[in-house]
Amino acid sequence: MALDENIYELRREKLKQIEALGQRTYPNRYDYTYNVGQILATFSEKTAEQLDASRVQVRVAGRIMANRLMGKAGFAHLQQDGQRLQIYVKKDAVGEEGFELYRLLDLGDHIGVSGYLFRTRTGELTIHVEEITFLSKDLLPLPEKWHGLTDVELRYRQRYVDLIMNPEVREVFLKRSKLVQSFRRFMDSHGFIEVETPMMQPIAGGAVAKPFKTHHNALDVDLFLRIAPELYLKRLTVGGFDRVYEINRNFRNEGLGWRWNPEFTMLEFYQAYADFRDVMNLTQNLIEQAAKDVNGTTKSKWGEEEIDWSGSNWRRLTMREAIIQFWPETAGTKPEISAFGSRDSVRGLVERLRAAGADIAFDPNEPTGKTIAGVFEAVAEEHLLQPTIVYEFPVAVSPLSKKKADEPDWVERFEIYAGQMELSNGFSELNDPEDQRQRFEEQLKERARGDEEAHQMDEDYIRALSYGMPPTGGVGVGVDRLAMLFTNSKTIRDVILFPVMRPEKQAQAEQADAAAT
Repeated sequence: MALDENIYELRREKLKQIEALGQRTYPNRYDYTYNVGQILATFSEKTAEQLDASRVQVRVAGRIMANRLMGKAGFAHLQQDGQRLQIYVKKDAVGEEGFELYRLLDLGDHIGVSGYLFRTRTGELTIHVEEITFLSKDLLPLPEKWHGLTDVELRYRQRYVDLIMNPEVREVFLKRSKLVQSFRRFMDSHGFIEVETPMMQPIAGGAVAKPFKTHHNALDVDLFLRIAPELYLKRLTVGGFDRVYEINRNFRNEGLGWRWNPEFTMLEFYQAYADFRDVMNLTQNLIEQAAKDVNGTTKSKWGEEEIDWSGSNWRRLTMREAIIQFWPETAGTKPEISAFGSRDSVRGLVERLRAAGADIAFDPNEPTGKTIAGVFEAVAEEHLLQPTIVYEFPVAVSPLSKKKADEPDWVERFEIYAGQMELSNGFSELNDPEDQRQRFEEQLKERARGDEEAHQMDEDYIRALSYGMPPTGGVGVGVDRLAMLFTNSKTIRDVILFPVMRPEKQAQAEQADAAAT
């Protein structure tokens, strides 16, 4: 029998003994007067003399995280909401049956205790227990104290144990919650209303990505899990919601990585009678405020570096300026703006980069703007540690953005970068239905060439635009990636409570193969 299975059976026997003492094995509730945090906040400053004089009675519940039995007495620590409080159990105080119950308890068990507060000889705030109530048995052993839950795959797979054992993990997710709360406060305070749009959609639209597909039996139709809420939020703008936002779950059928999880969270918002510069400024203020709300400062650690989210530290570059600024010396003289104006000159940039050893894909049949976007990713992204707004994107990679008035091959679009990754994407929304139809048709050509992520035609969205959408600016902000940067978490799986994982048996087989080689 495996160790865990043996412990499980031994603890089941203890559960029967606890029941024989007259305790309910899994009671429905426990009435407490304080939680652990309230006791620590209220009484930590009280001296031993003050506690003795007032004899404060408390009832509190929690999980046993440490236990030292010493003959007819013992000390234990109860953990609740990530905080711990010591209890003292003495046979004379709890009686024969109460002390026998105490002896049957294991690390991880939940109990309720009532008694009075005092300080030990070492000065630790402690409950002198007068009554113990059994609440729940931990049938499986918690990880060993000094080594904890160190297997990274296991931590993600068994997040419930990870949260019990690692206080710093709990802190990450408390900060993530603060981040979402900050977004809501900010958007509400600026006159936006929160809405919900469909997660199952007949057409996967609003972004360039491969969707997950499902089937609705009653209607006998295929549906897609949304890759973005964009087209539905803009339908609402057509309908008269001038400022609208959604904190949404999106699903994209793509690979796993330190920045990618197939299921992720975004804030997306739209503002009527505004352009990309208006929402660009608003998004910068949103992120700066969130940094303050989450960490109490505009600065956050990122590995060995520090990111400063204060407004004065942000920089703004067009995509072409960014390529020029970060052009590698090994690729020769920095290009001029004119180098982005023709297919041949852009091909020349790619050839120079390849000759310098850059790993950059190139398809001579793809639109020139798509190649330029690839050059930007290869040349500039790795240098964008501090908050940077990159704006003016090629129309070829921006099927939903409004064109620049003076350069029809470029659009009014921006992305926000920090920590060498994209955090936000926004633009002046395309509201010309004829132009939108043409963009969708160009995307269909890309799909015909094998690009599975190219946008599909959405006739109803074009119909909505035909009713008239006001000038509008829209933005999407990645919650998970921003949470990574605010908490110094080096992988997206550290800020998602239950990330997508390989099947457990497959993971075990791969680990065994790796060990064998």
